[in-house]
Amino acid sequence: MNSEVSYVIGVDYGSDSVRTIIVNAKTGEELAADVFYYPRWQKQLYCNMQANQFRQHPLDYVEGLETTIKNCVAKVGASVAANIKALSVDTTGSTPVATDKHGTPLAMLPGFEENPNAMFVLWKDHTGVGEAAEINAHTEKFETNYLQFVGGIYSSEWFWAKLLHVLRADEAVRNNIYSFVEHCDWIPFLLTGGNDVHQMKRSVCAAGHKILWAKEWDGLPPNEFFATLDPVLDGITTRLFKDTYASNEAAGIISKEWAQRLGLPETVVIGVGAYDAHMGAVGGQIEPYHLSKVMGTSTCDMMVAPANEVAGKLVKGICGQVPGSVIPGMIGLEAGQSAFGDAYAWFKRLISWPLQTLVANSNLLDEATKQQLIQETENAIIPALSKAAEKIEVTVHSELAVDWFNGRRTPDANQLLTASITGLDLGSDAVHLFRAVVESTCFGAKAIVERFQEQGIPVKGLIGLGGVARKSPFVMQMMADVMNMPIRIHRSEQTCALGAAMFAATAAGIYNKVEDAMQAMGQGFDTVYEPDAAKVALYQQRYEQYKKVGAFMEAQIIH
Repeated sequence: MNSEVSYVIGVDYGSDSVRTIIVNAKTGEELAADVFYYPRWQKQLYCNMQANQFRQHPLDYVEGLETTIKNCVAKVGASVAANIKALSVDTTGSTPVATDKHGTPLAMLPGFEENPNAMFVLWKDHTGVGEAAEINAHTEKFETNYLQFVGGIYSSEWFWAKLLHVLRADEAVRNNIYSFVEHCDWIPFLLTGGNDVHQMKRSVCAAGHKILWAKEWDGLPPNEFFATLDPVLDGITTRLFKDTYASNEAAGIISKEWAQRLGLPETVVIGVGAYDAHMGAVGGQIEPYHLSKVMGTSTCDMMVAPANEVAGKLVKGICGQVPGSVIPGMIGLEAGQSAFGDAYAWFKRLISWPLQTLVANSNLLDEATKQQLIQETENAIIPALSKAAEKIEVTVHSELAVDWFNGRRTPDANQLLTASITGLDLGSDAVHLFRAVVESTCFGAKAIVERFQEQGIPVKGLIGLGGVARKSPFVMQMMADVMNMPIRIHRSEQTCALGAAMFAATAAGIYNKVEDAMQAMGQGFDTVYEPDAAKVALYQQRYEQYKKVGAFMEAQIIH
């Protein structure tokens, strides 16, 4: 790295908000940060929770991009802004959108502004469950196993199931779509002034883990695979892509229009995008065979391993293993849970019903006081439950939950699965049930580690990243106890955005490789949770019960 002080921007698109940071590329010091909550998403527009439909309007993303970057630039001042060299983004995924030939999302075109099928289909949208099942069955008809690098099971959370569902569900979209584009690919394309979707640089991260791209079959599966699945897909691959790019590469240079809109130099390099957990693993200083757990609404568990050491090993039931998807030169392996923080949020909503209905309609308080009381109480619910749950004496027969509140991502994707709670009696109260829900999410995490180990991939350590990891000692201590393995918590509160900044610095040539950026810009770890040896045996017994209850529930599914 040269001695000139340079700055880079990392932009992290989460499920609820976008977070932007400006970072010193030499030290990793965060100079400014800003958060923008998607206004349409906050109102749950275009969503139907009962139908598992979760859509996001592209204007939420665009407004968030402009607002957070401009606010950060204002905080650091003109002298720092003049030395910003690069910008990279991460997003949730698979979160794709239908576009026209110019790469413009249909929701940004006249006539489609309020059409959910013309918007980004958020990762946790499961409206394509039936389509995913069809893809899995269809793959068995072909000599080549096109699912071999995505764990052998295609998920409704992924690109092709969503595309097929949208095309079948909406004639207007079907008649106007040209291409289908991941969020992490669209933002760099937008910032570089892209106007031809064929020129969009597609991320190997998204392509390999969710879109069935592999060098072994020279890109995407052949047209025959899709045309025989459903004629609506006939010819679609010619409007997608063949080549992919790692995130240490540049997508291009910022357009003059966007440089002016954001107050940035016209020389800013825009890096190739990637999924949040993949960049978050880099921001959290991932190490070979250490499982980096990005813990938020869901979890995404990332691992990297030298290609020569995992050659010939295909881990079944995970979300893929792709060369260069996390760190160029290594195999990136992905797993995760469809609900983690979302499970806690569900329980909070459940017990908040009296607040939202009875207190909100009380005649004893004025409106301002009611809203303050509701907000104060809701903010205190999870911390208070956690503190009380720590004191519970657990036995083999205590309440037990299975964590499939939003289906199961891994191991073995099945979004038809639902959660369950057993062992209830008249002594079961909110604290006991909350503790069981937390324990179930830890058991779900253990199932992932167990699958890697069963398939010959060692898990040598755990790294905790994200909001839950930093804010909930109760959950993290239980995770260590259940796993019987220490878990290190990364110091940065913005590991995904920091990872994006590291990739931006690499794409701009400030560093020769992303490992060098990690070494220089990484902030290290500030907490380690060690397993309590006195609890390990009990948790192992309860984990075996968890697996039995889960197997029973899975057998009850009515297809």
